Amino acid sequence: MLRSVSLFLCVIVCLVQGCKQAVDAEKDNSTALSLYTEPFRPQYHFTPPEKWMNDPNGLVYHQGIYHLFYQYYPDDIVWGPMHWGHATSVDMLHWENKPIALYPDENGLIFSGSAVIDHKNTSGLGTADTVPLVAIFTYHDMDKEKAGGTDYQTQGIAYSLDNGESFEVYEGNPVLLNTEFKDFRDPKVFWDEDSRKWVMALVAGDHLRLYSSDNLIDWDYMSRFGSGQGAHGGVWECPDLFELAVAGTDETKWVLLISINPGAPNGGSGTQYFIGDFDGTTFTSDQKEARWLDWGTDNYAGVTYNEVPDGERIFIGWMSNWTYARDTPTEVWRSAMTLPRTLSLAKINDSYTLLNYPLSGISDLIKEDINLDLDIAPNSYEAIVMENGNQSSIHFTCPLAKFSLSLTNDSGEELVIELDSEEELLVLDRSKSGLVDFQEMFANIQQMPLDNLPEGDLEFDVFLDASSVEVFVNKGQYVMTAQIFPTMPFSDLKIRNEGVESIKINRLKVNSVSGIWE
Repeated sequence: MLRSVSLFLCVIVCLVQGCKQAVDAEKDNSTALSLYTEPFRPQYHFTPPEKWMNDPNGLVYHQGIYHLFYQYYPDDIVWGPMHWGHATSVDMLHWENKPIALYPDENGLIFSGSAVIDHKNTSGLGTADTVPLVAIFTYHDMDKEKAGGTDYQTQGIAYSLDNGESFEVYEGNPVLLNTEFKDFRDPKVFWDEDSRKWVMALVAGDHLRLYSSDNLIDWDYMSRFGSGQGAHGGVWECPDLFELAVAGTDETKWVLLISINPGAPNGGSGTQYFIGDFDGTTFTSDQKEARWLDWGTDNYAGVTYNEVPDGERIFIGWMSNWTYARDTPTEVWRSAMTLPRTLSLAKINDSYTLLNYPLSGISDLIKEDINLDLDIAPNSYEAIVMENGNQSSIHFTCPLAKFSLSLTNDSGEELVIELDSEEELLVLDRSKSGLVDFQEMFANIQQMPLDNLPEGDLEFDVFLDASSVEVFVNKGQYVMTAQIFPTMPFSDLKIRNEGVESIKINRLKVNSVSGIWE
């Protein structure tokens, strides 16, 4: 009898436990389904499932996988103690969210940095069978900062023997100390084949510093760059140094990316670039003026991938601005990344120019809805109904003229992109695009000078997602990226001729863009 009762109780316990697991599984599935459907949630840009994200970190390709690490605070949607979040992709379009890669430790918070594949096991952190993936990052010691010292940012490393699935923090951290600079951070490391050594690009307040190493552990100072060159309205951050071929020539040049906050042309954060030469020790450039990778307010701290096949240089930026990043009207998560972009170098009117343009693979997400040519008379417009609202792309060519694109919805909200041929400006006006009053600067009108155009028509590509717009002119010669927060999707596109002559809009394509999270 007791045995029968015990068996009965076991059955009841198992049934209850099974029901609980089923309920938990249903709850987890429901939670997963509810994510990526919230108001303003981008549908074909990367965002974390929840909480705060900023700079992309550790961009590296290895064994068929593109790794995207990023600054992450898992406990709130505002900036806090920094970790490295992690996502992976096989095509740079669809992303798989992974567990947190790096946590704060006794040396400090985990700030921005990079990752490399140590093919020759110079660090000794690999094994006979496994090449290590090595992350190089900045430690930030909050206690030392509060004490008022200048030694609170140092550099550390961690390594993975399972292609980024897990990391072991190097027991000898930090590997690069600092007692001189308050801002001493954001290491971008690469292998320089000519000098047969590792090179680290690091920023220190208002300038770039270059270090070298044989093993990723012991670092020697080489040189500095930046005094009297480029923009200095704020702290330099997130450097990146790489070589690119000049299109149509046998020439190569070195490109240096430097993010700056504040001091960008339309306010707050932005990324400038320098074109020059690197001899294995020193980067030099004759460029004195600031040149901007992106003139919009919402492309910051972007860096490029190491180890991409065929030498392609792929860039991802943080699609936000420190002036209002903590205030944007999202509730579950905060911040997105830009579309992955290919960087290329061209000589336009005898001037070296860095182009950035979405990866060609984005075409796999695009479904063509409308394809037509327009001839628009002076002081008139053409109106087009958009099939997929804020999940669309727009492509066309046109002469340098005076016209505007206006995107509207039934709530009376409007996003305007205007080409002013007289002033040679592209203007982006989001002042009436939806929610804009969460921060004063957000409603400012943004301008981009078009001062080095080649002959012929201009080519435009506009990518709209739930809360962003990215505008590319001439395949990335000029770029503007901006966040927007319309309360409902845009449904109508108006192309208005504001000049005195007719305008031909050729090959106008208004396309739907598939989501990546279904």
